[in-house]
Amino acid sequence: MTASPAAAGVPPRTSVELLERAIGYTCGTLATVTPGALDLTTPCERWRLADLLAHMEDSLDAFAEGAGGAIGLRSAAPTPPDERLAALRAKATGLLGAWTRRLEAEEAGLAGRDVGVSGVPAPVAVVAGLAAVEVAVHGWDVGRATGAGGPLPGALAADLLPWADLLRAATDSGPGASGFAGPLPTAVGPDPARALLGRLGRAA
Repeated sequence: MTASPAAAGVPPRTSVELLERAIGYTCGTLATVTPGALDLTTPCERWRLADLLAHMEDSLDAFAEGAGGAIGLRSAAPTPPDERLAALRAKATGLLGAWTRRLEAEEAGLAGRDVGVSGVPAPVAVVAGLAAVEVAVHGWDVGRATGAGGPLPGALAADLLPWADLLRAATDSGPGASGFAGPLPTAVGPDPARALLGRLGRAA
């Protein structure tokens, strides 16, 4: 897995800090979800909010697995819907803890610099950066679905931009597989949030 030129030189610590910011934003949007909201439509093609939350849980599990050294891309058993919101918040916190420990181990020379993704090595910085953009953009999706989420912060969006195209390449294994539609005209422009969302098929 090869990073874009803009993302190639990003240190692992910077990517993990970016993941922390993305998780903080998304935990805020998850707080807007009520039990009666699960059938709401989302910006993700063909997904209701319940489907999106299930996908987010699966992604958090996969990226947490990656902090241990490898992502097998096999889904774990899903959490029952009535427990999913609590599980998502706990897993988001656990994901950050796992990647912080991985970073500390790497910096101490106790872990390698790569993570296996279905047998293909990828730098720690790249996998953590992909996790950050996946978490943040789907967090925005949740807020858009409930109508109560805050905008994607411009500074966060600007730092996520280098990872957007790589995320699409890494997750597009079929129509609608990643929840990201084709790029929109807003993918190019001065507003980083609109540009990021536009690259991943969303109109801010």
